[in-house]
Amino acid sequence: MEKPWKFFLAMFICIMSSRCKSVDATDALFPGQTLSGNRSLLSKNGAFQLDLNCPSPPCSQYTPLGIRYVKSSTCKPLEVWQYGSSSSDLWSSFFNRTYDNDDSLHMTSVFYAVILDNGNLVVRDQANSSLLLWQSFDNLGDTLLPGGWLGLDGPQMFSTKSNGSCVDNSYLVRNTDQPKGFTIFRNPDCFTDPQFHYSGTFPSWMDFLEDGDSLFLSNNSDLYVQLDSEGTLTAGKLGACGTLLWSTRDSWKENSDSMKERPHFKTKILVLTAVIGVLILLMLTGLVFLWIRRKRMERPLNRNSTLVVFSEGHIKKATKSFSEKLGEGGFGCVFKGALPGFPLVAVKKLKGIAQGEKQFRAEVQTVGVIQHVNLVRLIGFCVQGRTRLLVYEYMENGSLNSHLFSESSARLTWDLRYRIALGIARGLAYLHEECKDCIIHCDMKPDNVLLDAEFCPKIADFGMAKLLGRDFSRALTAMRGTIGYLAPEWISGLPITRKADVYSYGMMLLEIISGQRNATNHVEGKYTYFPIFAAIKVNEGDTMCLLDPTLEGQAGIEQLNRACRIACWCIQDAEDHRPMMGQVVRMLEGVMEVETPPIPRSFQNYVRMADFSYSANADPSL
Repeated sequence: MEKPWKFFLAMFICIMSSRCKSVDATDALFPGQTLSGNRSLLSKNGAFQLDLNCPSPPCSQYTPLGIRYVKSSTCKPLEVWQYGSSSSDLWSSFFNRTYDNDDSLHMTSVFYAVILDNGNLVVRDQANSSLLLWQSFDNLGDTLLPGGWLGLDGPQMFSTKSNGSCVDNSYLVRNTDQPKGFTIFRNPDCFTDPQFHYSGTFPSWMDFLEDGDSLFLSNNSDLYVQLDSEGTLTAGKLGACGTLLWSTRDSWKENSDSMKERPHFKTKILVLTAVIGVLILLMLTGLVFLWIRRKRMERPLNRNSTLVVFSEGHIKKATKSFSEKLGEGGFGCVFKGALPGFPLVAVKKLKGIAQGEKQFRAEVQTVGVIQHVNLVRLIGFCVQGRTRLLVYEYMENGSLNSHLFSESSARLTWDLRYRIALGIARGLAYLHEECKDCIIHCDMKPDNVLLDAEFCPKIADFGMAKLLGRDFSRALTAMRGTIGYLAPEWISGLPITRKADVYSYGMMLLEIISGQRNATNHVEGKYTYFPIFAAIKVNEGDTMCLLDPTLEGQAGIEQLNRACRIACWCIQDAEDHRPMMGQVVRMLEGVMEVETPPIPRSFQNYVRMADFSYSANADPSL
């Protein structure tokens, strides 16, 4: 059993120590709790204590609130921070002070305060404890603790002393002219304006870290730095009863002459204000320059590319806020526009694009290098946020669809139709066989063939499968429900190859020849799906009945037979039976013979059995 004198000695030390001031000391003060003369906050490591310096309540309304270093039981507590030593308007919004029976401090209803192990008093939001609203390290008094910092614009060390009707004070600011540099200012003898007092550097052995304009006293340091109202800066060791390790007083005399020659504080403020003003002016000038540059952004994507990158605002202005709509498809709407330095343009506003900016730029660059007389030229693009815009050359005569199936279709003579069919074939052959990487169009139809001022055909929307990625399948969903121009492999879910474009071209060639849509029924004794009727007639050698009636028979019979046979070869069920587009070009040019094609068997699956019939002389294999 321990001796009684040891127990009483421990009790005596506890009573004499400020650490035993309150039996219910914790590190946090929550709403509804009170900090008063008999209650304090103590950091978890027992090093720092926040309390009212009132040993025996009731306390006065002038009782100071402060933070003290109390870890050493053999030394007098070291005061390291006191409310009022550094003004803070935020303080009154977090705490309420009452003086009914004794001086007490209460938290407001939505915040709580915590004294940390490094002596930093912080205020946090109860709903979000990670939100730091206020801290004593940002409102320094006369002491800098390990983990604290000095900044060019704050925080600053500050010390004050009442001198009758006047108040003498001094403060220390960060000086970035020298490593670990600082400057001290004073207003002695009640001078209105602070005066330069001392400039120097912290010793190299002191564990200070520099980060830009801030100077940090390392958390691992056991030192503290204090500034008194006379402008003297000292450094001591925590827990060593105030043992002095360094002081500016030692070097004051040898530096006093040079210090008198330093500029006045007000001059420094004026210089600093001027510098800040110049920086703000430069920043505003830079922002205006960037805005102008963005509005006039017309630059190549890179040295090897002719594509131009446009800003969204520039294209909005060029298209009059997308007011003149040229058309709409599965990938988006097309608008007419006029850009300075360019002829008229067509702007395609893509919709539902989830592709990232970097990937989209890369794919646009790939498509942009593809140049051919029968392909619509991509001039540039815009990618901002979720906006994706493609800028193409403008085609004066619109789409082939608008001429083929309208009252103005008579303008398309047979010779012109044949040249258009040949031009489309050359464009597809280039995409399939001459590009570095084979490009499958996947959406060949008259809507995607545009005609320039000379009625030269140009294929549009090539490369969309690369640009849209997974969204391309979504854009074609509506097409898959119709017979249209889709090859059988689209419907059966087989892999898509360039022969799918060949099939679509064959269907489109039948429309160029006949002037009627493939999806409509054709009256020939009974209702018949036109491609079936065309395949039967080609097999029978009767092609003149397939010619657009508006041409009134004005067509070369040899070219007509050739075009009809090519169309029926292109729409064969099996991919291997369809020609390559390069072969199609040679057949249309007349340098390659075209045999009579068989009738595709699968046509029977596209229409009801009651809707078609054919001559008894047709191929019995059907």
